[in-house]
Parts: sequence; structure tokens; C-alpha cells
Amino acid sequence: MSRISKTDRKLQVEQEEAGQHLYANRVRVYPKSVRGPVRRFKWAVLAFCLAVYYLLPWLRWSRAPNQPDQAVLLDLWHERFYFFNLEFWPQDIYYLTGLLIMGAVGLFLVTSLVGRVWCGYTCPQTVWTDLFMWIERVIEGDRNERMKRDAGPITADVVWRKSLKHVLWLGIAFWTGGAWIMYYVDAPTVTVEFWTGTASKEVYFFTFLFTATTYLLAGWAREQVCTYMCPWPRFQSAMLDEQSLTVTYQAWRGEPRTRGKRTEAAPAAASGAAVARGGQVGDCVDCGACVTACPTGIDIRDGIQLECINCGLCIDACNHVMQKTGKPGWLITWDTLADQAAKAAGTHAGFRFFRPRTIIYLSALCLAAVVMVVALAMRPTIDLSVQHDRAPLFVKLVDGSLRNGYTIKVSNKAQVPVTFELTIDGVQGAMLTEADEALGPASALGLPVGADRVGTFRVLVTGTPTALVDGSQPIDFKLRNTVTGEQTVYHSVFMGPNAQGRR
Repeated sequence: MSRISKTDRKLQVEQEEAGQHLYANRVRVYPKSVRGPVRRFKWAVLAFCLAVYYLLPWLRWSRAPNQPDQAVLLDLWHERFYFFNLEFWPQDIYYLTGLLIMGAVGLFLVTSLVGRVWCGYTCPQTVWTDLFMWIERVIEGDRNERMKRDAGPITADVVWRKSLKHVLWLGIAFWTGGAWIMYYVDAPTVTVEFWTGTASKEVYFFTFLFTATTYLLAGWAREQVCTYMCPWPRFQSAMLDEQSLTVTYQAWRGEPRTRGKRTEAAPAAASGAAVARGGQVGDCVDCGACVTACPTGIDIRDGIQLECINCGLCIDACNHVMQKTGKPGWLITWDTLADQAAKAAGTHAGFRFFRPRTIIYLSALCLAAVVMVVALAMRPTIDLSVQHDRAPLFVKLVDGSLRNGYTIKVSNKAQVPVTFELTIDGVQGAMLTEADEALGPASALGLPVGADRVGTFRVLVTGTPTALVDGSQPIDFKLRNTVTGEQTVYHSVFMGPNAQGRR
């Protein structure tokens, strides 16, 4: 056995000790309930978000007779997405790209202005976690009661309270999963089918999948999702600067921290911190109310942190303490780092909305919005797709002309049946034949397509090419709506023998 030097052994021990702390057990967070303007606003946002999510699938919208009347519906079976008066086809997937770009840039803009408010107020994880914690407080009590009950023995009181809590959690999670399914299937129909056992297996699978994920993430994982699973905290700092409004502890006013009531006539504490500050006592009484109110369990007095979701509940908790100590409220407030530095120096910096990063984000957002609006306004109601036959590439007829076969798909996005006129440009004397319906040969074909349908046609093109290069030459299929005159063109090729006569 080889000998290990003292240095190597010491390094090995240090690595083993470090490894013991590489993974730490979760320190459970017991947020304390608070009251105040921030909490009331947060309740209002929560109620609005849940109302939109749960009730939107039940909103009806008048459309054509053969179309669904659900206002928002992603109909995967019929490959349509209905959003109020708009209808999107699979070919319109680029609108989703534009919407995602607008959402990302909008989130960057909001974060650069007011910090991580998306996470604190409207993120689904935050909304459902807040709701679950409210149920927990109603059934098991506030922070101290829950901590005492969890640390004590398992009694009948503990069992029935926790059982009731989890039943309600599962009920909310189940309704959440069911509501999600209603965005893909007609809400009244799928509700009846679900409870009568006639719904599809996909409906049952995804309902219980979203039930399980909501229950686990909002009921058990909670702040772990925001701290470890969500990628947003890792790069949100790239959007923040000294002019971003964030939840901030005003250290210039609160330090040095000393316990005890604050009044105008109160004598200065004789602590070392107070002496270092010329005998002055800070407004912070070091009570820890801001920490116990935080849903992620951080101390806002340590500055901006990755775990902070900018919810502002610590503001209400601190204001309540300031009221008791006789000091002005809002020791913890929304402010910018620049303004805090100015206030510490006895001045005021204010808030700058327009600065380089916000101008860039706002310009990009406006540009994307304009492009989306123009694209929607100019969106065609017809679409043409042409696929050349793979075998044979062409057929040479007895009169010397050539014939190519194509599969043509015509999308009629209008709500009325339309007969489209199909013509060819690029082949001399081209004649068209619709093989399945025995239409033609003719220089133009009439292709009828039903309302909101895709028509598929087998078309043979016969003609004499004049400019074959390596066995092909470009041709254009032109489609015209005979009612509105709207046109579209598809560029394809006409195949023939190459210069040596080979295929």
C-alpha cells in the first residue's frame, strides 16, 4: 500500500469535510401572515389571475356555424387555435414566435423597471403557492402554531388538520388540471364526458398529470422551485441596474439596529454601534418580522438576493412594527439603489424611466408589436402548397410533350365556400388536368374548397418546356380567389429529360 503524505492527507480530510456540506437538508420556511396594502394588492392580483384561468374556458364567442363557440381554444384535433375573433392555422406558427419574443422582451423591460414583480405577483408558481399557504394557515394556524404542531407528537388533532389540508390541496390541484384541459377541448363537453367516463384517455392522463404537478410544486416544493428549479433568478441580475425599483431595506435609516421602542424622546442606546454612529439609534429594532413574513425565508436587510421574488410582504410586516415603535413606516420600501445612495447622502435622486437598457427593450417591444399587428392585418385568407410527384418525375407523350404530376393543397381560411382558379406560368402551352375529378385539360382549373377547409387535388400539367437546365425548369402555380380576387403564387419546377436525353 502506498504511503500518503501529511499534505495529501490534510487535503483529503478537507475535501471530505467540504463534501459533507455539499448537499444540505431543506430548512422549511414557515411564512407568517401579514396585513397591509401590499398584502391586499397581492390578494387582488391573485384573485384576478385565478378568475381568468378558471373562467376563461367557459367564455363563449360567436363564430361561423361549423366552428366552436369557445372564446379561447387550442383545438389540436382540428389543428386550429381560436382566440376570440382570431383563428390561427398550423401555417401561422410564426405568430407564436412573435408572441414569445414580445413576452420575453416585455419581461426584460418590466424587470429592468420594477424588478422581479412577475415572480412575486403573477407567476403561476407564486399564485398557487400563495393560495395553498392561505389554506394551510386557515386549517393549521399561523407560523408559531404550525411550527409547534410539526415539532410535537402526532396526535388526532394533527392528523385531521393535515388530512383536511391535503384534501383541499388536491381538490384545487385537480380543478387546476381540469381547467388546463378545457383550453384544448370544449369546456362544457369535456366536463360531462369526464364525469361520465366517456372522455379520451389523453384527457384523463393530462388532467391527473397537472393535478400531480400543481400539488407537488405548490404544496411541497414551494420556495424550492423559485430558488433552485426556476432559471429566471440566475440571469435577472443582467436586467437590473441602479435605477431598478426593487424591495429595499433603507440601511441609512435603519442602522445601527438596536432593540427597544423608538420615540422622539427616547434616549440613545449606549451600544457600540450607536456610539460609532455618534450616539444615533437606527429605526430597525432587529425583530425579524421581515424574515418571518418572507415566503422564501430570506433577510431583506442583507440586500438584493437571488431568492427574493420582490413580493413586498416584508414591507407590511415592517410597517406594523414601525407603527408600534412610533417611527415612520416604510423602512423597507420599493426604491432604487441610486436613490438610496442619494438619501444616505442627504439628497434625492428620483427614478429614471428612460435609460439605455429600457430604451432598447421598449424599442424592441414596440417593433415586435408593430410587426405582429401588420402581419395580422395583412394575413392572407388563402394558402397554396404544391408537391411534385417523386415517381415518375415526368412522362413523355406521343406528341412529344411532357406531363408532370403534382399534389396541390389549397387552404381556404374564409368562412364561406370558395372556388379557386389555378393557372400555370412558365411552360409553353401548359394544360391542366384534375385527375380525380376528371376536370380538364384546360389552361385554368376551378378548384372548389369548403369554408375553413383544406382541399387536396391531384393535378397533371402537360406542356412543352423551352428552357430545361439539368432536366428541370422553374414554373409558377398561381391561385386566385374568384370572389375576392386575392392571389397567391407557389414556385415549383417542371421536370424533363436532361441534355443527353436521360432522366
